[in-house]
Amino acid sequence: MELITKAPKGTVDIVPGVSEKWQAMEAVFQSEAELNGFREIRTPVFEHTELFLRSVGDTTDVVEKQMYTFEDKGGRSVTLRPEGTAGAVRAMLENGLYNAGYPVKLYYTTSCYRYEKPQAGRLRELHQFGVEMFGAAEPAADAQVIAMALSAFRRLGLEDVGLQLNSIGCPQCRKEYHKALKEYFTARKDQLCETCLSRLERNPMRILDCKSPVCSEIAKGAPKITDYLCEDCRAHFKQVQGYLTELGVEYELDPGLVRGLDYYTRTVFEFPSKSLGFALGGGGRYDGLVEEMGGKPTPGLGFGLGLDRILMALEAQKAEFPEPTRCEVYIASMGEAALKKALALTDALHKCGVPADCDLCARGLKAQMKYADKICARYTMVLGDNELQAGKADLKHMKTGQTKKISIGEGFVDDYLTASTAQEDLSF
Repeated sequence: MELITKAPKGTVDIVPGVSEKWQAMEAVFQSEAELNGFREIRTPVFEHTELFLRSVGDTTDVVEKQMYTFEDKGGRSVTLRPEGTAGAVRAMLENGLYNAGYPVKLYYTTSCYRYEKPQAGRLRELHQFGVEMFGAAEPAADAQVIAMALSAFRRLGLEDVGLQLNSIGCPQCRKEYHKALKEYFTARKDQLCETCLSRLERNPMRILDCKSPVCSEIAKGAPKITDYLCEDCRAHFKQVQGYLTELGVEYELDPGLVRGLDYYTRTVFEFPSKSLGFALGGGGRYDGLVEEMGGKPTPGLGFGLGLDRILMALEAQKAEFPEPTRCEVYIASMGEAALKKALALTDALHKCGVPADCDLCARGLKAQMKYADKICARYTMVLGDNELQAGKADLKHMKTGQTKKISIGEGFVDDYLTASTAQEDLSF
């Protein structure tokens, strides 16, 4: 019984009182994306496993250690999405979204699943806001995507979020870079963890992203990708920096930044929180991913932001959130006839956009009024036989205790709106 009354390890419930914070946070990111021409996409929570093996990369921690993969009842291997980009690429291709012209701009608010040790800001069910742009190869696109994320952080009031920037070049650049890395790490392979030893031959760049303290320390002295960029990649990166400067975006160059997924090319970036000590998200270019997944060669870029972490940052700095919607009118009732009337009046208020409620638990009048107080109802009304017979009831302001008699007949909504709107000083 204990198991079924506790959420699985690495997951959390987002309950009333907290969910409103999520809604406010998500609304800012969605608004910022739409200002920049992005439109929402929603993809399945699970995909064919091969999708992630081909896109994310079989030498990444995500694929090697973290994916929730299982066979369905038809014997097909499926995986709960560990990130949002692969599904967005698949959906773009399957639904022909490119037919509307480039760039294709998409955003999503989604849950992702990674089996790892739960800790602060790192859950097994994590929540992301992400954007993807397809068909734009210009450095200006990189700058727009980065600036859009930073603008949303500022709108939320997160002033201590920075920008770390790097270029990891193209496949052509990385051939020589991989040789240099392999030579460097081979000379130190006796100190590498078992996972990094397996990556040494297949993809030595993944060693740079290892979380082992020993491997991380060794990686600090490794050759830097920026010393191996080809002319085109070097020019692209220089232009990205120029556009960011034009937009007033401050950044820090980090030649060791590679990101944790294999599909990235050229520009990569992260948004570190100085107060929390870890990144709130990041992204970059993936110019070869669409082709790798069966489409025509199409440049792409995007980012994923950890909403769980962003909420931690907001709460750490005691950010103010909008007040949740409160009940404006609670209609208490005594007797069956009064309850029917209360339901009808509540429905009439709902149709006019007024939050209202009435008793649904067969409580006595005293208990109903206690409940009205708990939900912070601004006004209350009590309906009984006398009110039904007279066609009027007292609208009581809960803060001042003052009352005003209003119609509960056809003119009810108009009477209520007149009485409440005219009393902005909270008194009758």
